[in-house]
Amino acid sequence: MQIEKIGVVGAGIMGSGIAHVCAAAGYPTTLVDISAELVNKGLTAIDRYLSKSVEKNKIAPAEKRQILDRIQGMTSTGDLARSDIIFEAAVENIEIKLKIFSELDQVCKPEAIFASNTSSLSITQMAAGTKRADRFVGAHFFNPVQSMKLVEVVDTMLSDDEIYEVVFELMKRLGKEPIRAHDKTGFIVNRLFSTYLLDAVRALEEGVGTVEDIDKAMKLGLGHPMGPFELLDLTGLDTNLAVANTFYEEFREKRFAPPPTLKRMVMAGWLGRKTGRGFYNYKP
Repeated sequence: MQIEKIGVVGAGIMGSGIAHVCAAAGYPTTLVDISAELVNKGLTAIDRYLSKSVEKNKIAPAEKRQILDRIQGMTSTGDLARSDIIFEAAVENIEIKLKIFSELDQVCKPEAIFASNTSSLSITQMAAGTKRADRFVGAHFFNPVQSMKLVEVVDTMLSDDEIYEVVFELMKRLGKEPIRAHDKTGFIVNRLFSTYLLDAVRALEEGVGTVEDIDKAMKLGLGHPMGPFELLDLTGLDTNLAVANTFYEEFREKRFAPPPTLKRMVMAGWLGRKTGRGFYNYKP
C-alpha cells in the first residue's frame, strides 16, 4: 500500500508535532481538532518551531513555507476521508479515543490505516471497536516529536503483518527510528520509565531532596538530558497520571500507583508547561 496523504486527529503538542514531521517529509497532511481555536493553536506551534529552525539556519525560509503549505487545518473528521493513514493524538482517555475511531470508521475509506499515539492504553481495545482491526496499529511518538527519533510501532493479535510493515517503513520515511513493540501495557519505554518518574515524586514526598536537586542529580550523576520533574512538566502531569492509573488498573502493584502529590497537582490544574505551573513555575 502506498501512503500519499496523511491525517492527524488532535492539534495539541503531540498531534501538531506529528503533522509537522509528516509535512516536512513531503506528505500532504490534514490536521483536525474539535475547534478552529485548537487547530490554529497547533498551526501556530508548528510555525513557531519552524521559525526557530530558520533562525538557526537549519532550514531556509522557502522550506518553512513549503512545509506549512502542506498542512491543512480542519475541524471535522470528515475532512480525513481521503487520507491513507490517520494518526490519532487525542488525550489519554480510552472513551474519547474510541469515540474518535468510531467516527473515523464511518468517514474514512475502507483501505485507510488507523494508528493511535497512545502511550499506555490498549491498542487491541481500540482496534476491536472498529471495522478494520487488521488495519490498526499503535504509533507511539515521543515529545518533542520533531527532535525525538524514537517511535514504538505496536502490533496486536489482530494486526495484518503487511499493514504493520507499511507503518513501520513510513516511520523511517518520516526520519524516525522505529522499534517493534507488542500490545502490552506501556509498551517498552513507559513500562520501564513510568516507575522512575513515579519514584521521583515519592522521593520528593519522603524528603530525599528538593525538586531542583533531584533533577540535578539525575542529569549530572547519570547523564540524563532532563531531570524527572522537568520531564513530568514537559509531558504533562495529567498525561503521566493517566498512564499511572492505566498501569495500576492492569497490574495492581504499588510501584505503579500514582503518588498523592501527583494526583493533587492535577486536581489543582498544575499540569506542567502547558498550564504554566507544575513542579516548576513557568509563568513570568
